Amino acid sequence: MAFETIRWGRERLIALLLTTPDPVLDEVASLGIVTEEEYEALEKLSEPRERIRRLLIKIQRKGERGCEQFLECLQSLFPDFPPDLQPPGRRCVTQTNDAENPEGGAFSEKNEAENPQAAVTFGKNELENPGGATSLEKNDLENPETTLPHEENDLGNPDGSPSSGKIDPQNSEDATSSEKNDPEKLEEPEKPETVLSSGKGVVTPNSATTPIKDEPENPETALPSKNDPESPGGARSSEKDAAAVSSERADFEGSGNIPCHGEERKNAAGKGNIEDGVTPDSDVSMPESRAATPGIASSVERNGAETPGAAASVERSRAETPGDSVSVARSGTEVPETSPNKVHTGRRGALKTFLSKLKLKKFRNRKLRLRDLLQISPDSLKDWTPHILGDLPWHFLRKLMALNGTARSTSLGQGASDEDTSEDEEGGMIGHVFSLREDDSRVSLNPLDVLCAVLLCSDSFLQQEILSKMSMCQFALPLLLPALDTPKCTLMLWAMRDIVRKWRPHSVAESRGFREESLVLTAMPTISFVRLGSCGFSKSKLLNEVLSPSQQHHDFFIHQDMESGNIPREIADGLVEISWYFPGGKENLDLFPEPIAVTNLRGNIESHWLQFSFLTEVSSAVFILTESISEREYALLSSLQGSATKYYFILNNQAGKAKETVGLLNILAPLLDMKKSQLLVKEKSNNSAELVKKLRSTLRGVMSSSPKSASVRDMAVTARELGIHVEEDGGECRTALEHIEEITAEIQDVAKYKRDMLRLQGDLWKNLAKVEKEMCRMKGQQDVSPEDYRSQLRERWLELRRQQNQCDLTSGMVKFISGIGQLRPAEKHHFLKWMKFHLDHIARGNLSRLRAEYKEKCHALGDDAQQLAELDKLISASSLGVEHFMRELGQFYEAECSMVKEGNMGNIQRQFIHLPGIAADLMLEGFPMELIDGDASNIPLQWVTDVLTELHAKVGGKSRMVVLTVLGVQSTGKSTLLNTMFGLQFAVSSGRCTRGAFMSLIKVAENFRQEVGCDFILVLDTEGLKAPELAKLEDSYEHDNELATLVIGLSDITIVNMAMENATEMKDVLQIVVHAFLRMEEIGHKPNCQFVHQNVSDVSAHEQNMRDRKHLLEQLDEMTKAAARLEKQSREMKFSDIMDYDPEKHSWYIPGLWHGVPPMAPVNMGYSESVCELKKYLFEFMKNRSPRRAPKDISQFIEWVRSLWNAVKHENFIFSFRNSLVAEAYTQLSVKYAEWEWEFRKEMHLWMSKTETTIQNQSADDLGPGTFEKLRLEVHQMLHSGEQKMLQSLQNYFESGAGNLHLVEKYREDFLRSTTFLRHELESYLLCKSEEAICIQKGRSKIDHLQAGYMKVIEGKVDRLLRDCREREMELMPKELEREFAKMWKETLAELPLERLPLRQIHKDVHYQLCKDLENRGSLVKQMLHKAQNLLTYQSKPFRMKKEYLDLAWYKVPVEFITQQCWRELEEFTKSLVEECRRYIGQKVHSQGDYDQTYCRELLWMINERLQEKIAGKMCTSASFEVDLKLHILGEAASTFQKMHEDFLKKNDPQCRLEELRPQYFSTFRDLYYEKDACRKRAFDFSNQCLTPALWEYMKKRLGIEIVDDFLSSGESIEYGSRSFFQFTVQKKLLEEMDFDNYVKYVRNYEEFVKAWIETCLISHYREIGSLRELKRAILATIMKKIRDALESSECQDALTISEFLEQFCQAMCKELVISKDSLEVILFKNTASVGQFSADIQTFLPQVEEGILLGWEELGVEMVFTQLQFKPQDEIFQRVFGCGKQCPFCKVPCEAGGSDHKQHFASVHRPQGLGGCIYETTGRLVYSLCSSDVVSSNSFRNLRTAFQWHPYKDYRQFYPTWCIQPDPSISASDYWKFIFRKFNRQFAREYNAEPADLPPEWKKITKEQALDSIREAFNME
Repeated sequence: MAFETIRWGRERLIALLLTTPDPVLDEVASLGIVTEEEYEALEKLSEPRERIRRLLIKIQRKGERGCEQFLECLQSLFPDFPPDLQPPGRRCVTQTNDAENPEGGAFSEKNEAENPQAAVTFGKNELENPGGATSLEKNDLENPETTLPHEENDLGNPDGSPSSGKIDPQNSEDATSSEKNDPEKLEEPEKPETVLSSGKGVVTPNSATTPIKDEPENPETALPSKNDPESPGGARSSEKDAAAVSSERADFEGSGNIPCHGEERKNAAGKGNIEDGVTPDSDVSMPESRAATPGIASSVERNGAETPGAAASVERSRAETPGDSVSVARSGTEVPETSPNKVHTGRRGALKTFLSKLKLKKFRNRKLRLRDLLQISPDSLKDWTPHILGDLPWHFLRKLMALNGTARSTSLGQGASDEDTSEDEEGGMIGHVFSLREDDSRVSLNPLDVLCAVLLCSDSFLQQEILSKMSMCQFALPLLLPALDTPKCTLMLWAMRDIVRKWRPHSVAESRGFREESLVLTAMPTISFVRLGSCGFSKSKLLNEVLSPSQQHHDFFIHQDMESGNIPREIADGLVEISWYFPGGKENLDLFPEPIAVTNLRGNIESHWLQFSFLTEVSSAVFILTESISEREYALLSSLQGSATKYYFILNNQAGKAKETVGLLNILAPLLDMKKSQLLVKEKSNNSAELVKKLRSTLRGVMSSSPKSASVRDMAVTARELGIHVEEDGGECRTALEHIEEITAEIQDVAKYKRDMLRLQGDLWKNLAKVEKEMCRMKGQQDVSPEDYRSQLRERWLELRRQQNQCDLTSGMVKFISGIGQLRPAEKHHFLKWMKFHLDHIARGNLSRLRAEYKEKCHALGDDAQQLAELDKLISASSLGVEHFMRELGQFYEAECSMVKEGNMGNIQRQFIHLPGIAADLMLEGFPMELIDGDASNIPLQWVTDVLTELHAKVGGKSRMVVLTVLGVQSTGKSTLLNTMFGLQFAVSSGRCTRGAFMSLIKVAENFRQEVGCDFILVLDTEGLKAPELAKLEDSYEHDNELATLVIGLSDITIVNMAMENATEMKDVLQIVVHAFLRMEEIGHKPNCQFVHQNVSDVSAHEQNMRDRKHLLEQLDEMTKAAARLEKQSREMKFSDIMDYDPEKHSWYIPGLWHGVPPMAPVNMGYSESVCELKKYLFEFMKNRSPRRAPKDISQFIEWVRSLWNAVKHENFIFSFRNSLVAEAYTQLSVKYAEWEWEFRKEMHLWMSKTETTIQNQSADDLGPGTFEKLRLEVHQMLHSGEQKMLQSLQNYFESGAGNLHLVEKYREDFLRSTTFLRHELESYLLCKSEEAICIQKGRSKIDHLQAGYMKVIEGKVDRLLRDCREREMELMPKELEREFAKMWKETLAELPLERLPLRQIHKDVHYQLCKDLENRGSLVKQMLHKAQNLLTYQSKPFRMKKEYLDLAWYKVPVEFITQQCWRELEEFTKSLVEECRRYIGQKVHSQGDYDQTYCRELLWMINERLQEKIAGKMCTSASFEVDLKLHILGEAASTFQKMHEDFLKKNDPQCRLEELRPQYFSTFRDLYYEKDACRKRAFDFSNQCLTPALWEYMKKRLGIEIVDDFLSSGESIEYGSRSFFQFTVQKKLLEEMDFDNYVKYVRNYEEFVKAWIETCLISHYREIGSLRELKRAILATIMKKIRDALESSECQDALTISEFLEQFCQAMCKELVISKDSLEVILFKNTASVGQFSADIQTFLPQVEEGILLGWEELGVEMVFTQLQFKPQDEIFQRVFGCGKQCPFCKVPCEAGGSDHKQHFASVHRPQGLGGCIYETTGRLVYSLCSSDVVSSNSFRNLRTAFQWHPYKDYRQFYPTWCIQPDPSISASDYWKFIFRKFNRQFAREYNAEPADLPPEWKKITKEQALDSIREAFNME
């Protein structure tokens, strides 16, 4: 038992199989012993032993029969297979001649070679001994003459088992072992097959039971019989008979091979066939072994590894062993040399070997897919010169996909040979210069073999693509693939389904009509060409000449004179190729008037009966090429008697048997009903041209005789009848077809079907598109307010969506969804392909009918435009494809989504939620997905977004994409260009011009992603610009502009495709493209652009067109200027400004697609090569892209689609474009800039703090004239360094590769300018502060000098008093001592000439300055000033507006109308100016200096500047306004400055200062009197009187800076990181609190509100977290360390006196602390302490000082701390988030632009104007329109700027050029302010003394959550 054999021989089997594990596994898989799944599972195992062990287990689980098959397989693979491991049936008989046959039980090659006569035969003995299924009887070899072969036995039973009669039960298993061994037989019961057909009958050998005699004159013995049980026309054999038909016969029939017999075979073999092979006949298969002994046929090697193709044909060795048959009995009758199972195994072995050569074995089971081939990898960009055999398939596929005519070449590059056979370069092998090579050792393969191998290893979709591209290249296509890994040959019907051809038959030439049809559906006459025996010329070459028009030769078929065409075929024998001729409608050029198909059988018809039978059935005529006909061949041909097909013979009259052949043909003529014209003879004297001429004439004759026509689809019917496998009959394909037929059966009239079945994309979808655009453009607004009109449009939009949602799925859509949703992936793929084929076929039929009708009506109706227009619409609507069904899905999905968003449907009710996932899968599989619907010119944004989001998820987020787009005029070959470049499948056939835009995804190989920087290439194919069907429409230019803008905006690389024939169209296209590029430059996106000029074939095109390129650039410059004017751009622009364009590098000249005149023209080689060059350049460009321009991922691509489409829908694209990626990049840049700005500012503030301290520590002598200049120089150096550091940071950031920085490149200039502006601002601040500090210090120095003198006097007096007291006899008591000191102090102060600073009347000085300012303003002003009261009286009076302030005479409109608005404007202006002046006054007071006249002058200058601005802003005020305003502001200033002056005087009063020092002097006096050790006391006084005040001041200066630094680095810093973040934070907080008063403050007094907000936030922050103490401690710790370091420094320690010590200490700390000179003098008075001890004592008091200061600040509380600080943190943070302070001129929303000196002001969200107090003139109601809606509406405005003349909102930039007010990106963008307005409508009305706004009902539906969502989206906070 086989099972037991494996069981006990397991270890031996494992050891044996480990020698070659892979071939064993491949063989058992190919034989079907293991399933595909099992094979793949075993392949994955890396350990060979484990793989073999598991294989044996799987085999044993399959039972006894499986084990037996496995052992038989091993026996065929291993010649030395141990006998005891052979299958039981093979070991049952022991032979007596085993010694003679050392190979064991199986027939060996060696034996056969030694004794060619002793070939194994199956004779009568075997019939008598049915049990001997495989045994060799002793007398069989001893007496070979007695073993006459039995035909039935030979063809019926591979192992010699009986064909009829009883079967020995003991050997019944053996009798059928061969059948069971064939995997095809295991899969399906064998059915009888035909061998040779005659008419519709089937011909089989005449005698099924009689041995063949050896008389050659009896050909009938070899003729097929009509009574064959397999014949469809004959009687069916009984089931028992059918079971007896052997697998050998099935194998020969499936492969098309039938054995030849007797001398005829020998004669045929001896003639040396000549067609396309090594000898002239290349139909001969590869010899089994080149070293074979002449005269002896090689046997089939069992392992099949070294004899490729040897078993593929019984005639395998004709070419080298003429005259010898394979195995001939003594009687001369040929018999099969091996069992049929061996032949089949040999065939598989040959294929397997061939695939090994090509390295395709892994694709034998796991087929190569189209998407594998399309994947972008380093290999796909190489110059594909094959160097080894393994390169050939890829060379073929790559070149074919690129439509390169050299794709079929199989020549290897230099150095490709497996062995080095090259001779010495300087001579031959033995020194000769010339030598002849005796053998052809070239390593190459026949192109047909490569084609067969590639097709076998390709899945059905790749096969389709291969044949489709071959058809374009005009290569002959494989019609029947030979039987290689199947027992049957295969009809390639499915593979040809995708081919569509156009032609113009002569019957419609006059009307200039044409036909377009799928190739497989086109019925036409088929002419077949076959070879019988040998032939002296190439059949294929002859056919090429017949089919090629004059002067346009093309090699349709491979022939011997082509490159590698002479290489012997290994697996392609039996291949039937087909080619076609299609007329172009020109009688003088066309070879044939109607289409004709030509088939070509490779190999001898004797060897391929099945293929020949098929051709006789489907052909109108069969041309048989031969040199001679033997009697045997005559017999075979005579079996064709009764066939309806015409047979023609082409006789090569160059051999010696012409007469004999003609004789036999004359006998054959009546049988085949042949006439004289049916013999064509190639005479020796004639060349091939004459034969071609004759043949063409004959073919025309055949076509004119009403031949039968058949399409490839019709041929499939015949093929099935003959048992030929049709690849389309596979389960997946059939299942898909059944689904499709259910859908397409309902389609008759395309336009009607679309109306009835695809209802959502008809008028509903088109109306939706119109409504969406109208919501943006507001063209039909008329008198309705913008917000009301928008609400109406939104309601209309929702209504349309409701109507869509209420539509039920039609039956067609239900079936379509079922097909793409429920079928398995392979079935789904077939489903979509079938659908495409059927829909295209239907649409072509409809289109053809409508065109004909249109043509008729044009002639009949003349100028009846209406009927023609209706027909025109029908023609436009007759397109129907898969995209229409997908579009319908998208609309169902979108309608459902809109219902969910509106709350009309819950998520649980959704039924289309799974659709985006299905569409994403299709995109991954390579199907193009519609992006822009060309019919409605709209993007289904929700659908596209969700499909791409699903796609992003499916690829695991790895979705970086380079987007490539092609743009150009319609029908200039854009889709063909993309298809050629990337192997894509964009529709290109007539009537299927691309509409809209489609996107197709191409995967980049893992090993190439790093190099090109992306994971996918996304290719966008667009509809043609300037489409004729759109040209009639008014907005066709706009439509083209929209399309170009959108796709260029989405792309990284744009190919502008231009046909050179039409200069006008080219100019139009360039205009559109330039316009789009201008728009992209404005929004910061600069795609690369390549100009492709098609149909330029001259080799000198590039040089010749240099002038043209220059001219083109000039045109582009002109167009750029024109586009800039259209886009209302004021700056002068050239094309180079908007695009990085190099005319030399970025211009491509590509020849025309066709080489010759279609339809018979192949693709131009130059076209293919040029496109490949362009492709290589594009990938080089991708590799070298700037790292700053990183590819988009899918989520970014979605955002670009959304923002571009939204902008495109608006008329003004540039000012409508809003993109969250741009916004995010801008925000990040703003945040970074704010960080750099604070670093710069902080550094400058710290410098200023130290400089002020240094100045305060200097005397008047030190502050000489050069001090300020020195500081000025230092300031300049520092600012330059800081500025450069900021600029470098900006540069580094832009080069850092941070996300999407290229999008904000245009803002770089703003930030550069802001940096310069900041530098100037800081320069002004630092120099002013420095000058002020010097001025104050100089003033103080005078007082200090006087003070020092007074202190000297006092110290003298104290010293004298001390001596007097010591001289007294009695020691004074403390009280007495104090009295003496007080007496002395009083007397001294009375004696001192104390000089006090004079008290000035500041208000008088201010009044004087005011009068001087207004002295030139006329007498009226002087009178007003004269009447004015004392300035100090104005401080308590608030400024009130008066009517006389407005000068209204200037305006030419009613006063009543403008008064209110002017009043409000002036009120706001006044309030703002007063606040600004108060801030200035406060800063001066805070400096704690004395009043200076310059303060008043600066204040007046500020007021005048603002008044000038107001006048420029058209605000006309009276002189009284200016006078009163200045009086009010200066009155308030005078009062404040007076107090400041008085405070300064008080602080610097000499007596007061001396009185402050009295306690210290007394303390020193007392200690000296009582002679106490005063050192410690003096140290304490120094710490308390000198250090503590200095440290307190230090803290006041530094704490503010550190608070800002700490706050901005805390968790809350993000809220203050940019103005947008801050706006969002504030608005979110206000929404949470919902306090109306806060909203009023925010809207009306934004600046005050922000300041208060920031201060509150700062105080709350530090109160809650308590980190202020730590901040203070850190500041103190730093300065304390510096103090200790100074005390311990060598300079201080080396001092000899305390005076020197303190001087050194003060010098060390002069930049940090301001130590009071007065207190220091007291410490030094009579101080004789030791320096070391004094220093040590000071240090002991330092911790106490530190804690005291901390405690003092702690007691202040957080609020008081902020009032004490010199540097106000709230002001710095305010400046950071407040920005430029500009507000929208309409709604007063603040500007959010980053930097401080930007050119454009903008805000993310605008608000209803009524919130700012805007009121309708007529109704008195608050205005509720939004300026972001107004700017796209037809509304107008008037105000001060327009001199109260009406002006359209759309042109607002004429008056506000620095403001960019963008339309809202969506209708919900302003929901926040709509919600607030609706909530507080009445309160706002009361606030502004107006009536509440009459708000649209839509606003009442907005919820708080929606309001919050809207600002999240607007500020990009999601």
